[in-house]
Amino acid sequence: MSKPINKLAYRPVGLVLGMAAGALAGAIFHQVWKIAAGHDEVPSAIDEERGWGEILAAAALQGAIFSAVRAAVDRGGATGVRRLTGHWPS
Repeated sequence: MSKPINKLAYRPVGLVLGMAAGALAGAIFHQVWKIAAGHDEVPSAIDEERGWGEILAAAALQGAIFSAVRAAVDRGGATGVRRLTGHWPS
């Protein structure tokens, strides 16, 4: 498979994996926040009753979890494509 076709063939796989990664990361973040903060509700940036520290901590944690899950899912998808096609998606 040539590189342009390989890249084109991986695009739909990457989109589906990206959506799955977002959903998984959201679920993981919600559970981690429940444990870390001791309550179910994740703070919103415009919640007047929450302080700066809590808002920024939640945002940083959410970003870290999302990035880690997305990287793991992308890497797994690329590995799967290589197993199926013999080529690493580029």
